[in-house]
Amino acid sequence: MTPSADPADTGPPGALTDEALFADLPRRQKVVLVMDLVESVRLMAANEAAVVQRWHAFVQHARGHVLPRHHGRHVKSLGDGLLAEFDSAPEAVRAAHELHHFFDDTNAALPPEQRFHLRAGLNAAQIYIDSVDVYGAGVNLAARVASLAGPGETIVTTEVRDDLTDGLDGELRDMGECYLKHVPEPIRVWRVGDAGAQPLLTPASEQPGTLLPGIAVIPFAARSNTPEHFAVGELVADAVISLLGRSPHLRVISRLSCSAFRQRDAALGEVSQRLGAQFVLSGSYVVFGSAGGGKLLITAELCDARSGRLVWTERFNAEVGDLLQAESECAHRIALAASSAILNAETDKARVQPVATLSAYSLQLSAINLMHRSPVADFEKGRELLLALGERQPRASEVRAWLAKWHVLRVIRGISANPADDARHAMDACRQALDLAPENPLALAVRGYALSQVMGDQEGARRDIDHALALAPNELHGWLYRSVWSSHIGNAADAVKDALKAKTLSPLDPHAYFIETVLASCYAANREHDMAIRHATDSLRLDAAHVPTLRSLLYAQWERGRTAEARATLSQLQLLMPGLTIAGYQSMGSALSPIRQRVVAALRGLGVPETSH
Repeated sequence: MTPSADPADTGPPGALTDEALFADLPRRQKVVLVMDLVESVRLMAANEAAVVQRWHAFVQHARGHVLPRHHGRHVKSLGDGLLAEFDSAPEAVRAAHELHHFFDDTNAALPPEQRFHLRAGLNAAQIYIDSVDVYGAGVNLAARVASLAGPGETIVTTEVRDDLTDGLDGELRDMGECYLKHVPEPIRVWRVGDAGAQPLLTPASEQPGTLLPGIAVIPFAARSNTPEHFAVGELVADAVISLLGRSPHLRVISRLSCSAFRQRDAALGEVSQRLGAQFVLSGSYVVFGSAGGGKLLITAELCDARSGRLVWTERFNAEVGDLLQAESECAHRIALAASSAILNAETDKARVQPVATLSAYSLQLSAINLMHRSPVADFEKGRELLLALGERQPRASEVRAWLAKWHVLRVIRGISANPADDARHAMDACRQALDLAPENPLALAVRGYALSQVMGDQEGARRDIDHALALAPNELHGWLYRSVWSSHIGNAADAVKDALKAKTLSPLDPHAYFIETVLASCYAANREHDMAIRHATDSLRLDAAHVPTLRSLLYAQWERGRTAEARATLSQLQLLMPGLTIAGYQSMGSALSPIRQRVVAALRGLGVPETSH
C-alpha cells in the first residue's frame, strides 16, 4: 500500500506551492498505523476472489469494531493495506495486536500457503489531516517501518516507543538503527510483541514480610480535550502520592509506575495484578477558566481492586494554583479522605468477618486502628487480631512491636488490672520483635517508648530511640517517642520540637489525635499552656474519650489558672475512670518523671483522693 504523497514532494511546473496546498489543513500530533497483507501478490494470483472476500471482511471488522474500540480513525484501505490514525500510542498498539489475530480462526483450517498474515508499522508525528486522508512525511515513515516487520509483527519508531510501557503495552525489543528507503538517516525501531502476563511489580501477596496494603494513584482524567488541561491530572496524582507516601500504614506505588495507566481504561484487576496494589485511587476533573488560574471540580473514587467494590467517592472544589503549592490543600483533603476510607473499610471488615478469612495486611491495619480507639471492646479486639496475625506470620517483627505498644497503651490509659504485668508483657514482646529483626526501627522505637513510659529506664529509652532514628531518620514513631522521652527527663523544649517533627512526617496519620495528645503533653511540659490546651482540644475533637489527653488538658488548665475548666475536665476524666486515685495514676509509670509529678500536683489540687477507700 502506498500512502498519500508527502507535502514536501515537488509538483509539476506551475503547480501551487506546498504552503498554498496545505495552508488550510490542520496539523496535529498523531500516531499513524499502517498494516498490510504479507505476500498479497502471491495470494491474489492463487485465488483472487477468496482473498478479496477475506480482506473485505477484515476491513469491515477493523472499521466497525476494532478501531472505534481503541479510539482510532480508519483513513483508507487500498486493496491489501490499511491506514489508520490515533491520538494514543498504547491504543494504536492494542488495535494492531487485535487486528493481527483476526485471521487466526480461518488460518487454522487452511494449509500454510493460503494463510493470511499481517505486518504493522507505527510512527508518531505532526501530520496534516482532512476528512478523507492524512498527509506528511510521518505517514510515509509509518509505511517504511511496516516494511521491516515480519508476518504477525508490529514495528514502531522511537517516538511511539516512548509512550509505551514494557510489559503493559507489549513486550518491547530494541531492533537498533535501520536504514529505510528514501530516508536519509537511520531510524531506530522497536518490535512490540503481545503483552505478557508478568506484573510490573511483585504482588503484595508474594512480597515476604509485606503487611501494608498497597495503593496505586492513577493520574486523574480530564473531562475535556483541551491539551493545556491534560497536565492537571498528573498534578493531582503527584501531590496525593507525595502525601500518602508519608503514611506509615500504606504501601504507596511509585508515581512512575502508576503513570503507565494514564488515560487507559484498564480493569481494576489488571491494575492490581500489574502494580501489586489492593486499592486504586482514580478520578476525573473539569477545569473552568485557564489552566493557570482556573477552578477545578475534581471527582475522586477509591476502589478495592480485589472485589471491584467502590470504597469511597467524593467531589472537591479547588483552584489549579493550589496544586502547584508545596502543601496543596486539595491534595491533602483527597489523601486524608482516601487513607481514612481504607483504614475504616479494613477495620469494619475485621469486626464482622472471621479472623481466618482476613488477609495479613487487613489484620495488621485493623489491629492498629482498633488499638487506638477509646472503646475498651475495640481496644481488646486489636490485641486479638495482633495475636492471630502473630500466629500466621511468626517471623514478622513489626507484629510483636505493635503488641508491645498495645500493652503500654493499656497501662497509660488506666485500664490495666495489673500495670506491672502489662509492662513485663510489653518488654517480652519487644524482645521477641528484636530477636527476629535486631535493627527494626519500629521495634527499637517501641521498646524505647516502653522503657520511658512504663519502666522508668530513661537511659535505656534514649539508646533505643537514638538507634532507631540512626537507622531510619524519618521514622515517625522514633520522633514521637523521643518527644515523650524528652518530656520525662525535663527537656521540654526539645520535646516540642521532636513532636512537631513527628507531625510533619505523617500529615495524614489516621491516629492524628494521638500525635495531638503528645504535642499537648509536650507544650504543657514546656509551660506553654495555651498551646497545650489548643492541641488537647484538637485531639479530643477526634477522640473525646482519650484518657491521656484529658490528663494533659487538666494539668495545663490547672497550671494556667483556669480552675473551673480543670474541674470540668476532671469530671469527664472521672466518668471514664470512676476509681481514679493518685496512687492509681502513679502506678502507670515512674514517679520520678517531672511530668507525672506535675499531674499529681494538679490532681491533688482538684481533690482527687490518694487511694481508694
